[in-house]
Amino acid sequence: MSDWVEWPLSHLADIRVSNVDKKSLPGEKPVLLCNYMDAYTNDYIRSDIAFMEATATSTEISKFKVDFGDVLITKDSETPDDIGVPAVVVAQVQALVCGYHLALLKPKQGMVDPVFLCKQLGSKKTARYFSQRAAGSTRYGLSNSTLANTPILLPPLAKQQVISRVLASIDTAIEKTEALIAKYQQIKTGLMHDLFTRGVLPNGQLRPTREHAPELYQETAIGWIPKEWQIVQLRDLLSFTTYGFTNPMPEADDGPFLVTAADVADGRIQYETCRRTTEFAFDFLLSNKSRPRIGDILLTKDGTLGRLAIVDREHVCVNQSVAVLRPLDLTNSEFIFNLLSSKKYQDQMIGDAGGSTIKHIYITVVDKMLLSLPMAYEERNKITQAVETISNKVRYEINQLTKLKRKKLGLMQDLLTGKVQVNIDASAPEPAHA
Repeated sequence: MSDWVEWPLSHLADIRVSNVDKKSLPGEKPVLLCNYMDAYTNDYIRSDIAFMEATATSTEISKFKVDFGDVLITKDSETPDDIGVPAVVVAQVQALVCGYHLALLKPKQGMVDPVFLCKQLGSKKTARYFSQRAAGSTRYGLSNSTLANTPILLPPLAKQQVISRVLASIDTAIEKTEALIAKYQQIKTGLMHDLFTRGVLPNGQLRPTREHAPELYQETAIGWIPKEWQIVQLRDLLSFTTYGFTNPMPEADDGPFLVTAADVADGRIQYETCRRTTEFAFDFLLSNKSRPRIGDILLTKDGTLGRLAIVDREHVCVNQSVAVLRPLDLTNSEFIFNLLSSKKYQDQMIGDAGGSTIKHIYITVVDKMLLSLPMAYEERNKITQAVETISNKVRYEINQLTKLKRKKLGLMQDLLTGKVQVNIDASAPEPAHA
């Protein structure tokens, strides 16, 4: 690491704090505006971003024009730990200007690679530096001197470029995986709508739509449903519904899992985020109904509403933000879970939520919710299998994304600190910039 040197940011780039607002004024020139959220939500600024149309003066355009190879950084934030978020410009976009609440960095050619600089600005070390120096009470900002003095650890340019290619390559893999997840989730949403409104025939194919085969449907209080289906209240499918403990529970390093609404996401209990309690508290302080068993369905009724998960292990308890739904027949758990996860019933549960400032799903209301479902178990099973097939694809890609993000964090820690040396190799993969 002897060839790494720490420099202040002002030595590596021309720093320009923008004052260009979002207004369109007569007499000014039309421009595209790269705004705060464009930089905050994108690692790479590309030409396919839907930039805002605005106007700017000739002086503003000259000073804050965004060029290929520039780096943008968020200068203000509502919290000090979410400030200084960088993005690197990897496309030349005509008439693109840096907007308000951003700093525009013009890296010095021949000294610093733009992608490398962006990654160093996004490192944990730099995030700590920004967080400790962000000034404000309700809104926080980085001063010009704080930006100018930001310490940047720099190896020779050739090593920077190799590191940039490696990190850009994994960014590309992450973006592709995120796009695949979004695609599968969109397919899943459409498929679930069809499955829970049309159902499937004995051959496993979707029923024809009512427009094409009206004789296959019947009109009910909640709309048209297949003739072989019935209307039931949710409580007709459950042995009981309840919610968990309201009093604080003792914590332990290793014991039964304490599940809150925050621990239910992506259709599963996120055990890795759960706190733990003691065996004594689990056995003697909690009622049986606060100790869900395998096959029970959890529903978040406070916080982020309507998230669902099926309990898949013993020694789990829930607090008052989570409702426990116990199916009369546990073989129906997957079907009920998928039914309640569909957009139709999600919209209904959230739409029926009460409360003035903080919304809650009331179990007494959910209990009475009308559902349409097949009378035949065979059809329910076919629907469950169809949903599970696409859900497995989503879960697989989410797992891959988690692995890629973990790998990226490790690489950034190793490569941006000089902990792991890199070889200057012309065969290293090129960054996939668009």
